[in-house]
Amino acid sequence: MIIEECPTVLRLKHREDFVVTPQVESCANRALSYLEAGYPVHFSGPTGTGKTSMALYVAERLGQPVILIHGDEEYGSSDLVGGIHGYRFSKVVDNFIHSVLKTEETVRKQWVDNRLTTACKHGFTLLYDEFNRSRPEANNALLPILEEKVLELANVGEPYLQVNPKFKALFTSNPMEYAGVHTTQNALIDRMVTIKLHHFDRDSEIAITQAKSGLPLELAEKVVAIVRDFREQNGNHRPTVRASIMIARVVAQRCLGVSPEDTDFAEVCRDVLCMVDQEKAGNGQALKEKVNKVLEKQAGWFRRKRPKRERVQQDIK
Repeated sequence: MIIEECPTVLRLKHREDFVVTPQVESCANRALSYLEAGYPVHFSGPTGTGKTSMALYVAERLGQPVILIHGDEEYGSSDLVGGIHGYRFSKVVDNFIHSVLKTEETVRKQWVDNRLTTACKHGFTLLYDEFNRSRPEANNALLPILEEKVLELANVGEPYLQVNPKFKALFTSNPMEYAGVHTTQNALIDRMVTIKLHHFDRDSEIAITQAKSGLPLELAEKVVAIVRDFREQNGNHRPTVRASIMIARVVAQRCLGVSPEDTDFAEVCRDVLCMVDQEKAGNGQALKEKVNKVLEKQAGWFRRKRPKRERVQQDIK
């Protein structure tokens, strides 16, 4: 999404390189149906599965201003809802009768809304990215908002705020992350519909890689084939489509021959793919051998329709 920002509100516009495939469209339509029924939507999945991009796309489809919050360990409830920030001082001087001077002074606490209150008050879309990076006690303010449609305000004249009927909420989280995250309270998860995202299908990965790199379809297809094969050999959820995009962009920038037999291309694949698993990164040689086996496996298919370097350069230009 292209984001235009004014003070705290975002207005989203569709990006030209954002790829809408049948898989993406199906997921977005499900999310929109839940939102229209009055339920917040939670996109959950490992890194690289497009959680934030999907949330932004759904928010853009809603056509409302968006309030974006990124989860943070340092957040408290006041960072979401608002709080007392200073005082408002007023003084009235009455000298209507010149021989009589009357003054009246008033000091009041000044309440300032934060982003969650702004979204609830004006009926905006809330996009809370990686919300489980915030402490559970900070997110407790969401419980009455999502269920009773009421926001509790402390230390102000009106202790409650009725949530605007247009208010919508989107959340994302990575359940496989191990650093800087918190276990979410069941009461909050129970109030939202969770859509679990996995890897994109093959056609979607090819389309995304092509759109993000500018490579011709045939070359993007070959890059994705290597990354998907390595992912299967690696036995976990990585590498993601981001690895395909990295390799493809370098190929486009350096005009490399997209073939396992091209030494420069093979080196790029090893550099990108060998760092996809931090737990195994220390055993670099083993990972390189695994990449080499994947390249050798793919080489037979590549030979059947291998582009020469000159042709690749011409296609990219």
